[in-house]
Amino acid sequence: MSHYRFIHRIASTLVWTTLILWVTLGLSACASFSMPEPTLPPTATSTPEPPTATPEPMALTVNGEGISLVEFNAEVQRYLTAQQTLGNTVTADEAANVLKEDLTAQLLLGQAARANGFTLDDDALQRRIDALAAQVGGAEALSAWEAGHGYTEQAFRSALKRAAESAWMRDKILADVPSTAEQVHVQQILLYNQDTAQNFLNQLNGGADFDELASRPDVDPLTHGDLGWVPRGYMLEPKIEEAAFSLAVGEHSEVIATDVGFHIIKVLAREQRPLSPDAYLSMQELALKQWIEAQRQLANIVFAPREQP
Repeated sequence: MSHYRFIHRIASTLVWTTLILWVTLGLSACASFSMPEPTLPPTATSTPEPPTATPEPMALTVNGEGISLVEFNAEVQRYLTAQQTLGNTVTADEAANVLKEDLTAQLLLGQAARANGFTLDDDALQRRIDALAAQVGGAEALSAWEAGHGYTEQAFRSALKRAAESAWMRDKILADVPSTAEQVHVQQILLYNQDTAQNFLNQLNGGADFDELASRPDVDPLTHGDLGWVPRGYMLEPKIEEAAFSLAVGEHSEVIATDVGFHIIKVLAREQRPLSPDAYLSMQELALKQWIEAQRQLANIVFAPREQP
């Protein structure tokens, strides 16, 4: 998944969640006393305990905060409907797996937001709902949208509140990512035959000019293999990144085999410098993923076996 899609999923103004609250009403039994005869002692009676509400089945809980099974199954159906609209074929199990990850991340982010002092009271939440209603053409239009997507009014409010909490913490994490980092300027020779790559390496070891070999038409005629400035965590292939940050300026690597081909890289320069816009987005994605994974390791997360709705 690209970092654009990952951040967009976590950044959604309203995450695809719903909450159906079960309200269980207990009837209090009134004590009944008979009027005793004056010469007889009163007969003691007891007041029956009201019935205990049946616990709501949960699909997952994160540090005691949960997503109900009803809510989760409704969420799965909404996700499937959305994917079908986009022309994608997704099974219910695949949808459930995606939602487990996304909802877990959302709950972790929301819990951290509250721990960091973020609060969204009822008045502030209502202002957000009023703003959404104004955008879609009024309260009736928003109510129609909610009904059309399977939300009750309370479910929509709950989902919006969770989304606001998680978005606040997400933004805090992203804002803390520095805009500068140690980077290396990398040039590569990419070949698609191991014997040819070894031949190029032998030439380099024999004193051949790296730039001249990288400039050959059969290597990369457009960029001459210039990968530009890259920070740690930016490159898709960890083996290339590891080699790049282990080389001294001016050194070239051995042949590095990947699924793409056979690489020989050279470090042209190394310095602390501003990140490019694309690299900055990648660093934000990396920071968010690392934060979520770290919190997952510390959290008490329980997934219940999924039942078909």
